Formats: sequence, structure tokens, C-alpha cells
Amino acid sequence: MRSLLLLAAFISLHASAADRPNILWLTFEDSSPHLGCYGDANANTPNLDALAKRGLRYTHAWSNAPVCAPARTTIIAGRYAPSNGAEHMRSEVPMPTGHKMYPELLRAAGYYCTNNNKTDYNLTSPKGLWDDTSANAHYRRRAAGQPFFAIFNDTKSHESQIRAPGHTLIHDPAKVIVPPYMPDTPEVRHDWAQHFDNVTSVDTKIGKMLAELEAAGLADDTIVFSYADHGTGMPRSKRCPLNSGLQVPFIVHFPAKWKHLAPKDYTVGGTSDRLIAFVDLAQTALSIIGVESPDYMQGRAFAGKFEAPAREFNFGFRGRMDERYDTIRSATDGRYVYVRNFTPQQPWGQHVAYMFDQASTRVWHQMFLDGKLNEVQSAFWKPKASEELYDLSSDPYETLNLAAKPEHAATRERFAKALHQHIVNTRDLGFIPEGLRLAEAKGKSPVDAFADAPLEEILAAAELATERTANTNAHAAPQPAIRYWAATGPLVRGSEAVTAAREPLLAALQDSTPSVRTAAAEALGTYGSAADQAAAIDVLLANANAKNGNAAIATEALNALDHLGSKVAAKKDALAALPRQGPTSDPGRIREYPSRLLEQLSTSLGFPNPPQPGQGDKKKQRKAKQ
Repeated sequence: MRSLLLLAAFISLHASAADRPNILWLTFEDSSPHLGCYGDANANTPNLDALAKRGLRYTHAWSNAPVCAPARTTIIAGRYAPSNGAEHMRSEVPMPTGHKMYPELLRAAGYYCTNNNKTDYNLTSPKGLWDDTSANAHYRRRAAGQPFFAIFNDTKSHESQIRAPGHTLIHDPAKVIVPPYMPDTPEVRHDWAQHFDNVTSVDTKIGKMLAELEAAGLADDTIVFSYADHGTGMPRSKRCPLNSGLQVPFIVHFPAKWKHLAPKDYTVGGTSDRLIAFVDLAQTALSIIGVESPDYMQGRAFAGKFEAPAREFNFGFRGRMDERYDTIRSATDGRYVYVRNFTPQQPWGQHVAYMFDQASTRVWHQMFLDGKLNEVQSAFWKPKASEELYDLSSDPYETLNLAAKPEHAATRERFAKALHQHIVNTRDLGFIPEGLRLAEAKGKSPVDAFADAPLEEILAAAELATERTANTNAHAAPQPAIRYWAATGPLVRGSEAVTAAREPLLAALQDSTPSVRTAAAEALGTYGSAADQAAAIDVLLANANAKNGNAAIATEALNALDHLGSKVAAKKDALAALPRQGPTSDPGRIREYPSRLLEQLSTSLGFPNPPQPGQGDKKKQRKAKQ
């Protein structure tokens, strides 16, 4: 009798599962909307174009982050990565208490969930997150009648493949359109042509996956999403939370059987100008299968039973990209793009080792050093404005900053208020320095560790510090993150501000928080007297020793030392003696970033940088891990 009851329960479960749609995500990497169906005449993408003719194409889809790991982190948690303290590239922090990743919720609802390539989340995944996450993961291994959710990700269009050796170009470099912010050189044209070749390879693979679905008799029961993980892998797209780095192609196809679950504006072969973003994907998947998403998720379902009203703005972010820090937040309403730079003293094109492995990056930078670029092309290598505003309708390449134009003051103010409120509402933890965040969290989720942090006060301090005409006066604040921004303010404003704040900056060199000491030391090291510079450099060298704290503290200090350039030349021996890796207790790959910065310092200052035991060839390791 018991066996019969179990059998009946099994049949009931799988009968009901068969009445739910399958969901297939065909994803690819590092690609802006450079597809034929998006009007790019240089693209050769017949399979994606055909999918768009059978489905719906979104014209304002943002990846939220302009690089893979934080973008996927936003998807997997259904939350903006900075809300989890997980915006820094490959940082791997714990999930907040009580939160689940969306595959756990899909599996609890009876779905067979697979992911065949890439789980590079900045959050620690629970065991059994996926039914299978391997190169062999496939929906065909599910139980009979069981609905599936499957991701197949193609890496062929990744940044690294633009420079893959031995490639014979198919696209004609003479026919590519070079963005006006880049120089028109053979190297740049070659890299753009190879990018288009790679997108064609992705399209071919997607065509095979769709044909496989059809041959299995599953096409009529499967909802298909196809999208890229962020903008193209060319410089000033990838890593930059502008539209060029965040807008992605996004196509959805709902078979006739499941049209009742399609977006309300769904038309076959049509387009939607609704703003959608990666933060919406978890809730949309749950909505499609009829499961209401938990309150801690921050997106808006754009299809299914619980489809929500569209938002007015999409939001983007940038934190640490590999070894370089740059705190940036952005927003768009589909026409305008607004950017708030919280590290305006640094250029968009900071030296990220992986980005400089690309020929187009190197030639662009060298031409800047040689004075061979025009103003638009030089902007990538110069300090940024605190605020940027672009009108995509007249300036699709985002080259004319309107933020200071009186006639655009109302638009700038509307975006500034919306972005500020978004940061507050989502409890963005990105304004707490990473070194401080790791030290205070002590292995806990940053959400839990900073549940009581006065984030709105910290944000206000950051906004004030990075307004070039403002004056920060919070050096003695009890909250260390506020003291950090107080020390950063004079650095942003320049020599006179550092001179005026000399006494509190000198006091901050003795602060109990290493991140505050580093910020003060960079300000004094950049603009202080010779004696102040010497004291500041000693502080930075102490913080740069990862054995004294954590790798994030060391990475912050090494960035500051690199910014000081020749001023630290006399300390080459001390730099050469620093540890190349952080403690084994540090989460994720933050441990390796001191090595990358010391590699750059050794090149610029001329001191030996031998790998430590077990470290091996640094460039080979870097290429293997991206």
C-alpha cells in the first residue's frame, strides 16, 4: 500500500510538472547589441535574427554591471550586487542570512536546473545550487516529464577571444565603424573585426542549440531567452557603466502554448522599449513558473503571472575591477545616461592588467602618451568629471558631457535625485571601502555585518567628498567609512584642499582603520610637503603588506602607491619585499591582486618582481582565470 501511495505521489508531481513551461537561457559574453536584428549592418547573425523574428527584442536592456562576475551576481541573487556587498570583481562574500539564490527556488518548485558554463558569482554558492553545473550539464538528463530550467553560455565572444592568436579575419576591418572615442588604427579595426567574427561564431552555436531543442520535440514547450552578459569586450565598453558597457542584446521567445505568460507588450517579431535589467531575471523566471518571488529580491518581473509595472530608470554600477578600484553609479531612462563618479580623480582607463593584454588598448594608451589623440579620444585616459550626462538620441557614443550645461540642469537634477534615492533604497554597501568591509564582516555576509550602518550618512559624505567645489569636514566622525570619505575629499579637490586639511590628514595617518589611513596617505603623498610625503609613503607601505591585514587593504594601498608613481621610486627595495598574495583566509580571488599591482609597479619603477613559490607565470595565470 505504501509503495502505491509513493507511486501515486510521483505520478502526480510529474504530471503537474509537465503542465509548466521549460525555460532555456542561451547566453553569451561581452557583446553589445551588435546583431543584424538590432540594425547593425556589419553583423552576421542569422540565427539570432531569426529568433527575434519569432519573438520580442528589447531595446533598453541593461546588465547592471559592465563585467561578468558582478553582472551574474546580480542575476543569481535577484539583487543589485552592491546591496549584497558583492560588486567587487570575484570577491566571493557570503549570502545574507535567510536569502536564497533563484535556482534553489526553481528546484524547490520541481524544476531540473542546469548551468553548463560559468558560475563566477561574487557570492558563495550553497551546495547543490544546481542539479548539474558542468560542461556536461544538459536538460536531457532530467527525470521523465520534469520541466527544466537550463543555461548554456558561450564564451567565444569573450574579451580574451578578441586577441586569440591564429585567427583569420572574416569581417573586413575596413568596414567596421570605429567609435569616435577610439583612435582609428589598424589594431583597433582588427580587434573590432575579430569581435564581430566571434559574435558570428556565437550565433552559429545558438542556432545549433535551437535546432537541438526542435529535434527533441521541446520547442513548443520551451520559453527561450538569449542575451549577452554585458557590453562588448572592447575598452570603454567592458568595465565602464556607460550605455556602451551596460546595454545588451536581449531576445525572448514564447511559444504559442505559453503566450499567456509572455510580457504584456509581447508581439511576434516586435520590439519593446520597456527598461529591463539583470536584476529582473530571477523574479521573471519565478513569475513564469507561477512562484511569487521573496521580498528581499529587488527586481521587477517583466513576464509571467506576477509581471510588474516597468521602472522609470535602469541603474548601473562599478566597483573594483580586478586590481583597480573605481566607485561609479549610473542610471538611464532610455534616452539619457547619467553617471556619478565617486573616484573622479582617476581616469576611466586605469591600468587593469587584463585589459592591457589587448592590442587596441595598448595602442590607444600609447597614442595618448604621445599626444596624438583629439579631445574626445583622450578623455578615457584623463580624470573624470564628478557627474556626466549624455543624450543617446543625439550622442549614441556618449562623448558630449551635458552635466554642466545650464539648459540640462533640470534633467541632471532629476537623475541625481533618482540615483541617490536608489542607492539609499537598495542599501548599497559600495561606499564602505572593501578593506574595511572585509575586516568588519569577519566572514559574515556584509548585509548582516552592516545591518545597522548609517548608509545614508556614508553616501552623503561620499557625495560631498567627490564634488570638486565642496568642502568635507567630517574627519573626526565616529563612523570609519565617513572618515574615509573625509580623507578622500581633499585628494579629489587638489593641492589647495590638501594644504587646508593638512592637520586632520596627518592625524588620519594614525587612524585605527587602514582604509582611512590609506586615503589620507594618498592625499598627502600626492600634494603634501616632502616630509608629509615621506610619512604618507611609510603608511602606505605598511598597509600594502597583506600580512598586516587582508588583501583588500593591501590592494587599496598598492593602488595609492602606484598613483604616486616616481615619488615612491626610493622605496623599490621595500616594494620588492612585499608579499605577492593575501592570507589564505581572504575570500575569492582578492588574494592575487597585490601581485598584479606589484607587477605594474616593478615595470614602471624598475625593480625585480620574481614570482613567489607556487605563484608561477603571472600572465599565464591571469589568462587562464578570466
